[in-house]
Amino acid sequence: MAHADTAPAGRHEMSHEERKVLAGTLVGTTIEWYDFFIYAQAAAFVLAPLFFEPLESANAGLAQVVAWASLGISFLFRPLGAVVAGHLGDKYGRKIVLVLTLVGMGAATMLIGLLPTYATIGIWAPILLILFRVVQGFSAGGEWGGAALMSVEHAPRHKRGLFGAYPQIGVPIGMLLATGFMFALTSMMSPEDFQAWGWRIPFLSSVALIVVGYLIRKAVDESPVFKEMQLRKKESSAPLGQLFKHNSKQVTLAALIFAANNAAGYLVIAFFASYGAKSLGMDRSATLIASLIGGVGWLVFTMLGGWMSDRAGRVRTFQIGYAVIIAWSVPMWFLLDTGVTWIFAAAIVVLTVGLGLSYGPQSALYAEMFPARVRYSGVSIGYAFGSIIGGAFAPMIAQLLLNETGISWTIGVYIAALAIISLVAVSMVPKSIQGIDLHVQDVHRDYLAEHPEAAEILTAAESAEKRRD
Repeated sequence: MAHADTAPAGRHEMSHEERKVLAGTLVGTTIEWYDFFIYAQAAAFVLAPLFFEPLESANAGLAQVVAWASLGISFLFRPLGAVVAGHLGDKYGRKIVLVLTLVGMGAATMLIGLLPTYATIGIWAPILLILFRVVQGFSAGGEWGGAALMSVEHAPRHKRGLFGAYPQIGVPIGMLLATGFMFALTSMMSPEDFQAWGWRIPFLSSVALIVVGYLIRKAVDESPVFKEMQLRKKESSAPLGQLFKHNSKQVTLAALIFAANNAAGYLVIAFFASYGAKSLGMDRSATLIASLIGGVGWLVFTMLGGWMSDRAGRVRTFQIGYAVIIAWSVPMWFLLDTGVTWIFAAAIVVLTVGLGLSYGPQSALYAEMFPARVRYSGVSIGYAFGSIIGGAFAPMIAQLLLNETGISWTIGVYIAALAIISLVAVSMVPKSIQGIDLHVQDVHRDYLAEHPEAAEILTAAESAEKRRD
C-alpha cells in the first residue's frame, strides 16, 4: 500500500489517454455546473418576479425565499439520480452514464430558457420550471460520481488527489462561466431588457457547450477498474443491495463530509451576489465581479487541495479546510457588510481557501472509501445526500435567517455548525485507506483458469498501474 508520505518522488509523464480522461471529466463537470449555476444566478435576480409574480407583489422577501427553494428542490432528486446512475455505472460502465447525464442536464437547461413566464401561462410557469429543475437534479445526481471515478481510477496511485481535483474544479470554472456571462449581459443591456428576455440567453447558449462536452466525453475510454470488474464471475449480482448492506457507514460519512462544503459553496455561487445587491444596495455588476474573484480563488485552492492531499494526506487536508471555514464563517460578514467591492471580494476569497481544501481531495477520498463493485453507487449517493443536507436549501435558510433576525452573521453561525459536523465526520475516516489498491481483488481463480484472456487483462492492468506509479 502506497501512502502519501511514501509516494514515489519520480516525475510522472502523463499519457495521452490520461490527458483525454482529465479533459473529459473537467469539461463535462464544467458544463454540468454551468447549467446548474446559471439557474442559481437567475434565482438570485429574476425568477421571483417572473415565475412567482403574485407572491412577489404581495411579499417580495417571501417570493425570494420561494425562488431559493426552487433552486434547492432539485437536490431532493439527486439521490434518485445517484441510485439510477450508480447502478448503471457499476453494471455497464462509467462512460455511458456520463454521456447520458450530460445530455439530460443540457436538455432541461435549454427548456428553461424557452419557458413562458407566469404572465403568459399562469400557474403552469412555476410548475414547469420546477419540473425542469427536477430533471437537472436527477442528472446532476449521477454526474459527479462518474467524473470523479473516471479521473481517480485512471490516476497513478500517488497522484489520485491531483487527478481527482480536475472534475472538482469544474465547479468553480462553471461558476466563472455562469457569473461572467451574467455580468456581461447585465453590463450590456438595461435591467428592463435583461428581465424581459436577456436572462434566457445563458440557458439557451448551453446547447453549444453540451455538443462540445458530448464529443469530448465520447472519445474517453472506459475506466480500467470497470474493465476489470467485467471479468467477475458474479456479474449479475446487484451492487446497490450490497452497498446498503455492507457500506452504509461509508455512505453516511460521505454525506456528512460534503454537507458543509456544499452549503458554504452555494453562498459563494449565488447568495452573496443577491445579498450585496438587495440588502446592501451594491451595484449588481459589483457583486458579480466579487463573485468572479471568489470563483478564481475557489479554483486555485481546489487544485491546491488535491495536490496537498497526495502529500499531507486527504483527511488532514480536509481538516485544515474545515478549520478555516469554521474560523471565518462569522467574521466574514462584518467585511461583507461594508458594501465596499474589494473588501466584499476579499471576504469571499478567504472563504474559498477553506472551500478548496475541503473540496479538492474529495474525489480521491471517496474513491478510496468504497470497494470497486459499489464505488459508483457509493460515491454518487453519498455526494447526493450531502448536497441535500448542505447546499440544497442553504440560500433559502440564509434568506430566512436574514429575514427573521436582520443580523447577517447568524448565517455564519449556521455554516460554522455544519462545518463542525463535517469536520468530525472526515476525522472518522481511517487515514490508512490512502493509497489503497482501487482494482478488483476477488476475481475467482477458477474463472481465470477457464478464461486465460481475463488473466492477461488483469496482468496488463497491474503492469500499467506500476508504470503510472
